Amino acid sequence: MTSPRPTPTDRRVRLLGTPVDACPALVPEAGRGRVRRITEAGEEVLHHPGRPVEEFGTPELARLVDDMFRTTYAARGVGLAAHQIGVALRVFVHDCPDDDGVRHVGHLADPVLDEAPGPRRRTEADEGRLSVPGPRRALARPDRATARGSDLHGNPLTPTGTGYFARCLQHETDHLDGLLYVDRFGKRERRAVLAESAERRESVLAARAERAAALDSYAFEAD
Repeated sequence: MTSPRPTPTDRRVRLLGTPVDACPALVPEAGRGRVRRITEAGEEVLHHPGRPVEEFGTPELARLVDDMFRTTYAARGVGLAAHQIGVALRVFVHDCPDDDGVRHVGHLADPVLDEAPGPRRRTEADEGRLSVPGPRRALARPDRATARGSDLHGNPLTPTGTGYFARCLQHETDHLDGLLYVDRFGKRERRAVLAESAERRESVLAARAERAAALDSYAFEAD
C-alpha cells in the first residue's frame, strides 16, 4: 500500500501495538534488510492465498521482515505483504499513520480480520498498491478494523486501526488472501487502472531504484 511517508518526529507512535516515546524515521529492521523486487499484478503469487507461518522465531522469518521493511521504504509505501516480494506466506509489515496522528509500526503474521468494537461506517479514500505501480483510486472500506495475529516470535498481536491505518490492515490482509485492490472494482475501472499503471510503470520503478540506492548511505539506528 502506498502513501506519502509519515513524519515520525511529531507523531505519537505505537510499536507492535505498544505506545513508545519515539521511533526512528526508518526502523532498524530496514537497516539489516535488502531491497527485493516487488511483484506485479498478473504474477501468480499475488492471486492465491498465502500459507500460514509454521515456524516462528527463525532467522529466515526475521530476514523476511527485515527485507520487507527495506523494500517498503524504497517504494515509499506504508505497508507490504510477503506476496509482494514473491513469498506466499501470511506476513505483512506496516509503518502507517491513522487519522488521529498516531504512527503504527510493526509486522503481523497470520492475520485474521475481526469486526472492530464500536460503530463503523464505510468511507471512501484513495488507495494505491505497490504491485500496481502508479495509479491511486478511491475505494470504500470500513473506517475501523481489528486484526488478530502474531509477531515473528509467535506472540499474539491484535492491532486495531481507525481511518488510514484501518484501511492498511484491510488492504494488506487482502493481499495475503490473494486479492488486489483492483479486484474490488468493476471490469471497466480495473482495466483503466491497469492501463494507467502500464503507462506510468517505468517512471515509478526508476524512482524506486533511486530511493533504494539512497538507503545504502542512510544511517540506520540500531535496535
